[in-house]
Amino acid sequence: MHHDHSNHPHHSDPGYVGHADHEQQLESNLPNPAPHQHEGHGQHGGHDRHAGHSPEMFKRRFFICLVLTLPILYFSPLFQEWFRYQAIDLQGSNWITPILATVIYFYGGWAFLKGAWYELRGKIGMMTLIALAITVAFVYSLAVTFGLPGDPFYWELATLVDVMLLGHWIEMASVQGASRALEHLADLVPAISHRLTNGRIEDVSVSTLTEHDRILIRPGEQIPIDGEITEGASSVNEAFLTGESRPVTKQMGDEVVGGAVNGEGALTVQVTRTGDKTTLSQIMRLVEEAQSSRSRYQALADQLAYWLTLIAIGVSTLTFVVWLAANSGLTFAINRAVTVLVITCPHALGLAIPLVIVNATAMSAKNGILVRSREAFERARDIKAIAFDKTGTLTEGRFGVQHMDTDGINELDALTISASLESLSEHPLGQAIVGEAEHRQIHLVQASEFKAIPGRGVEGTVNAQRYRVGRPEWAEELNLTFPSALRKGLQEIESRGESAIVLLNDQQVLAVIGLADQIRERAREAIQRLHEMNIETVMITGDAEAVAKTVAAELGIDRYYARVLPQDKATLVRRLKAEKPTAFVGDGINDAPALFEADLGIAIGAGTNVAIESADLVLVKNDPLDATYALQLAKATYNKMIQNLFWSTGYNVIGIPLAAGIAYPFGILLSPAVGALFMSISTVIVSINAMLLRRVKLSH
Repeated sequence: MHHDHSNHPHHSDPGYVGHADHEQQLESNLPNPAPHQHEGHGQHGGHDRHAGHSPEMFKRRFFICLVLTLPILYFSPLFQEWFRYQAIDLQGSNWITPILATVIYFYGGWAFLKGAWYELRGKIGMMTLIALAITVAFVYSLAVTFGLPGDPFYWELATLVDVMLLGHWIEMASVQGASRALEHLADLVPAISHRLTNGRIEDVSVSTLTEHDRILIRPGEQIPIDGEITEGASSVNEAFLTGESRPVTKQMGDEVVGGAVNGEGALTVQVTRTGDKTTLSQIMRLVEEAQSSRSRYQALADQLAYWLTLIAIGVSTLTFVVWLAANSGLTFAINRAVTVLVITCPHALGLAIPLVIVNATAMSAKNGILVRSREAFERARDIKAIAFDKTGTLTEGRFGVQHMDTDGINELDALTISASLESLSEHPLGQAIVGEAEHRQIHLVQASEFKAIPGRGVEGTVNAQRYRVGRPEWAEELNLTFPSALRKGLQEIESRGESAIVLLNDQQVLAVIGLADQIRERAREAIQRLHEMNIETVMITGDAEAVAKTVAAELGIDRYYARVLPQDKATLVRRLKAEKPTAFVGDGINDAPALFEADLGIAIGAGTNVAIESADLVLVKNDPLDATYALQLAKATYNKMIQNLFWSTGYNVIGIPLAAGIAYPFGILLSPAVGALFMSISTVIVSINAMLLRRVKLSH
């Protein structure tokens, strides 16, 4: 099965990889997020123009070229005129500038020249434009030094190379920052663990642990692997997984995750998942996939760079020809042509998308949202309807006491007696009654002569009285009195689709207890928030009509579908999707086909096992409110990307004509230096605008 996003343009993007064949194509299709890539890639998507480069290389070259630029600026006649000073006249000082400029051109500009060489074999873009601008400036300046009449462009060439190196250093560092997240995740797991063998503790390598091994985790230690607590209780910090720094209380039977930090208690843990199956390994794989996945807007930025390059070359050539024809002299004509090339350099365009993506991914991870596919994250802004699976998503997936009606006994006593008997039973409804008593801090009484009657319930003696707790039908079978008030209460409970349990003594029914799958507190808030965002809410459940109707009414859901079989969920999502772009929120295990089918698959309730191949986003914290957060963040991210594309290219509308000399008759002329300044300012604006994404107020 595959996403059928007919209304989304991304399938034409060669970088898009469908879910099903994602793994196989990762290596062949997409750039490797590793810092040092192999030289010689001929691809042109994303950051492949940096093949073989690293942020350190750009940083080193930037600082060396900056130092070499200072003497060039000092000896520049224009700077001497501007700042009214006289440069010292050393023997051969007129050769200092050309020699330093040659070093800057070859040393600082090499990355761009090499990038342009790769681009010329495929699709021209940013590197071609930069290489062209610096080469024209360098060759012309050298010609002037050797006797051609005119003014050289040495200082413009040097500052342009500096600005470009700085920008590419920032760009690569920002992209590599995401890769560093992987290294940090890998560092979370200690290398050694304390294995318990026949009562002895031995320190062994984590890689040698197998399922069912028992390990000891001392207070304050990092948990090395996924497992289940068999002994002990403690509080555990799972911030790396959920973004939530508050420690989570863990006791016997609870699951712990490799990478979390143990608090004050010692724990004995039985290993449940090893190697690639551990939560941390899966998160690392998801992060890696997200980094490698193509961004639709990055493809748009590359397309813009391509057109800008063509426009720059076209306008530059035209400018040169027109000014030469107007007898303005060769120097003036070349000066104008180079200025057009310099100002059109879409450098900010290189930063426009990566910086936004880095910030968006960081904000997602901080809030427990794992983005599996950037392209899908971008698609989230179009969502107009969101469908939720009921059990485990909108509800807790466990029963709780909703109502109690009593006759001839008070509510507290009825609950005490019922819970005291049910505490000896394993039945989930019984456990829900015990849970309610614990919640109300009721002290349970020791029951004697306890007996479980299959298909009926439990019976026993509490406070020297015989009681039964079980199905309502049991009362009929025993011919006990069923007070009319309680019978009415029972009908109400059944009409709401809740499960009923009755408390009986030897004469009559004493209490009727209504139990239902408990609604998540955050689900109510999530639905309200989605309505504020004008997104239609839908609930899909396999439960009966009465249950679905009650939950939908309580949460304020727009429409619901009851008695939907798991295999029919995907068909239903396809139908909803035909009406408007639809997201589906499910638990990722039995909802895989529906998650696949939706325009945006959001897996929730992944708990600690995030092996979810079918979802686009994974909500680690089991919180339906995070689904609304993800949609808000996607919208904010989209806005920032569009703003950045505008800021990084918009200035050219004014800049190119001015650089070409259109306003020269009015005495306005844009020099290459001012062109480089314009370009630098747009780069700074784009960077700051991307950082502002972190200030987006997400109602959380």
